[in-house]
Amino acid sequence: MLGSLLGLLSTDMAIDLGTANTLVYVKNQGVVIDEPSVVAYRKEGNRKIPYAVGAEAKAMLGKTPIAMEAIRPMKDGVIADFEVAEEMIKAFIRKVHNRRAFVSPLIIICVPTGATPVERRAIHQSALQAGARHVEMIEEPMAAAIGAGLPIDEPSGSMVVDIGGGTTEVAVLSLGGIVYSRSVRVGGDKMDEAIVNFLRRHENMLIGEMSAERIKKEIGTAKAPDDSMGMSIEIKGRDLMNGVPKEAEITEAMVAEALSEPVQAIIDAVKTALEAMPPELAADIVDKGIVLTGGGALLRNLDVVIRERTQLPVTIADDPLKCVVLGSGKVLENYSSMKGVLSPDV
Repeated sequence: MLGSLLGLLSTDMAIDLGTANTLVYVKNQGVVIDEPSVVAYRKEGNRKIPYAVGAEAKAMLGKTPIAMEAIRPMKDGVIADFEVAEEMIKAFIRKVHNRRAFVSPLIIICVPTGATPVERRAIHQSALQAGARHVEMIEEPMAAAIGAGLPIDEPSGSMVVDIGGGTTEVAVLSLGGIVYSRSVRVGGDKMDEAIVNFLRRHENMLIGEMSAERIKKEIGTAKAPDDSMGMSIEIKGRDLMNGVPKEAEITEAMVAEALSEPVQAIIDAVKTALEAMPPELAADIVDKGIVLTGGGALLRNLDVVIRERTQLPVTIADDPLKCVVLGSGKVLENYSSMKGVLSPDV
C-alpha cells in the first residue's frame, strides 16, 4: 500500500546506462532522455566539478583545455569512473525528476549479463547516491527482448543479440528467464577502435574517435561491397609521417576490412550460444531466428553476414537503439506483474 502511494508521488524511471548513450524512461511519459554518456568536468585540486553532461559534453571530447576534461564514465557496459558516473546519473535524474515530488524515485537500471558482482554493486550504489528510493536491476538481454516484443513468457526459445557500445550480449530466453547468456566486450567502441587502427596502419594517418564514429555511421558495413570500392567519404586527420594535418578518402571496402575483426567476434559469440543451448530450444530458434537489437544492429549488412554464417533467419528489431530502455520501461509500468524478470538483488 505504502509502495503504491510512494509510486504516485514520485517520478519512477528506468535507465539504460549505456557505454555510448544513456536513455531514461519515465513512468507514464515514455523515453524522455536520450543523450551520449559523456561528462565534461573542471579539475580543481582533487575535485572534479561537472561542467556539462550529455550531448553538450560529447561535442567537447578531445577538444578540452588543460583545466578541463571530457570523459565517458562507462566502459564495456560497466562503470569505469565511479565519481563521474554518479554525477552523470544525478544530472539525468535532475533533468526529469519533479522537484516538487518530495519522494525519491524507484529506478530500474540495466546491467550487462557479464557484469561481476562488484560492477553491479557500483551501478547500484551510484543510483542510490544519486537519489533513488529503491534500485532494481534487469539484465540487458532480458530488457532488449521485452522491448523488441519477443514472447519471453512462452515455453519456447527466443534468441536476442544486443550489440551496444561496449558489450555484445547474446541470450536465449524461455519462460520469462534467461536460459543461456554470454557477454563479450565487443561493440560500437571496438568498431571505432578498429577503424582508427586500420587507418594508422594502412594510411599512416591518425584520426580521433569522433571521426571514426562518423565513418562507421556513414559508410560502415559488415560485408565488402560487390562492386569494387563502394561509397567513399573524405576524412581529416594527422599524417603520422610528417605530423601535419591531412585529408584522405576512405572507401566502403576499407571500412569492411577494418571491421572484419569485431564483426567476427560477434559472430563467434552467436555461434558459441547456438552450440551451448539445449536441443529443444535450438529447434525453436531454427523457426523463429535471431533478433538483433542495440546500436550495433544498425551496421549495414550485419544481419546479412550473420544469416550467411549461421543459416538462420535474422531480423532487426523495430527501434534497435531504444529496445533496452523500452523493455525496462515496460517492466516499470507493469512492476507488480513483471517483477519476476528482474535480476536478484546484489
